[in-house]
Parts: sequence; structure tokens; C-alpha cells
Amino acid sequence: MYITNQTFDEERALYGSQNIEAVHCRFDGPADGESAFKECRDITVRDCSFNLRHPLWHDKGLKITDCEMTENCRAALWYSENVEIAGTKMHGIKALRECANVTIRDCDIVSPEFGWSVRGITMKNTSAQSEYFMMRSESLFFDRVKLMGKYSFQYITDSVFTNCELDTKDAFWHAKNVVIRDCVVKGEYLAWYCENVTFENCTIIGTQPLCYCKGLKLINCRMVVCDLAFEKSDVEADIVSSVVSIKNPRSGRIRAASVGEVIMDDPGAVDLMIGPAAQNHE
Repeated sequence: MYITNQTFDEERALYGSQNIEAVHCRFDGPADGESAFKECRDITVRDCSFNLRHPLWHDKGLKITDCEMTENCRAALWYSENVEIAGTKMHGIKALRECANVTIRDCDIVSPEFGWSVRGITMKNTSAQSEYFMMRSESLFFDRVKLMGKYSFQYITDSVFTNCELDTKDAFWHAKNVVIRDCVVKGEYLAWYCENVTFENCTIIGTQPLCYCKGLKLINCRMVVCDLAFEKSDVEADIVSSVVSIKNPRSGRIRAASVGEVIMDDPGAVDLMIGPAAQNHE
């Protein structure tokens, strides 16, 4: 069924629909109804505007292209599977939750609490502003994503990030089995309590990064204004820049171009090898 140039504002306007393509439609109006496309299958929406709540819940097979989800479009996609989103503004809070097999490309996301408990998401060429972004999600592949936020990627697992610019404090807390490659990661208190996380060819910027970590690796990374790094962490690090200070790492090996200060005032900081440039500061 092909629907074009129509406006829908009633509750569950297209509930249970299948094989629909909606083009140049508006989901807005005085009836203020929610859940327009609930429990639907094989839905395509193109050049549409969503200004009402919960439009795309419990759907399977969604293609969303060149659409706009306004600030009033709260909790736009929940419990949906096999979703493709392209060229779309996603500007409502809690825009993606409990979904699976999602592809997002060339989108603009302004959405606090975006992407919780998602299983399998590919995001490319996209900008995002968010708090608690992608919390408790798994199997993420992000490429050329620019993020501005706080508390991002907490408790994520089995994920890969490439060519991203991430400006977000408290990122990757409790993350597990994650690779971050060719990225710039800026923010305070990076990746505390993470496990089996690798940074490769990255620039890391900010205070007190990478503390209380297990199985942490840094390969050919730069660290900028990073002080009190690696506290209580098990770490293998090759750093091609200077580090302001290192504090009480638990075990492993750290090589750096230079280290301003090594603080070893905790008896639990043992089994550590620090490269020649840092030895004079022990």
C-alpha cells in the first residue's frame, strides 16, 4: 500500500499494518495520538515528519529515509527489529531502545538516553549529542561517528569503533571486549572498570583515564593532558607521546615517550614495568 501527503494524529493510526510505504506524510495534529506504526511489518517511510510519541514500536522490517523526528517524538523506536535509518533527524529523547539489527547512516541524533539495550547496531557518518548514549548495548560497529555527550557506552560489550571523534566524559565504563581504533577520545575518567578493551592508533585526551581496568591495551596511542592514569589497572601500553602522570597501576607494562611523574604510593601497585623514559621518576 502506498500512502502519500496525508496527516495522521489519531491513536495507533496504522496499527498492525504490513507492506506500507508512506511518503511525504505527517504524524501530528490535535488528537495527539501515539503509536502510529505499532506491531507493523515491512514498513517504509520516506520524507515524513514525526511530532507525536512512540511511533515505531514492536515493528519488524523498517526503512526510514530522510525523515524528521522532533523533540516531541519521544521514545520513537522501541522493541523493533531489522531497522534501516538514513538521512534522518532523530531529536526526541530515548529514541532507540531494546531493538535488534539496526543500521544508522548519515543521521543527526540529538537524543538523551539513546540506544539502551540494543543488540547489533551499525552506525556510520553520523553526528550525535546524548547522555547515557548506547548504555548496556552489544555488538556495536561505529565508523566516522562524531559524539558530544556524557556517560556514553557504559556496560557495552563486543563492539568496534573506527575513525570516530568522541567527546564524552565517563565513557566506556564497565565496557567489555571492545576495540577502539583510529579514534580521538576526549573526556574525563575514561573507561574505568572496563575489561579487555583495546585502544589502537588513538588520541586520548583528559584527566584520570583508564583506571581499575582489566586486560587493557594501548597500541601506538597518544595521550594529551592525561594525569593520574592507569590507577589499579592491569595494562599493556605503548604510548608515543608524553604522559603527565601515572598513578599506582596494578600490573603490566607501560612504554611512553616520557612520563612527568610516576606515583607509586600504594602497596597494591606491583608487577609493573615502565619504559626507560619513566624510570627516573620512580
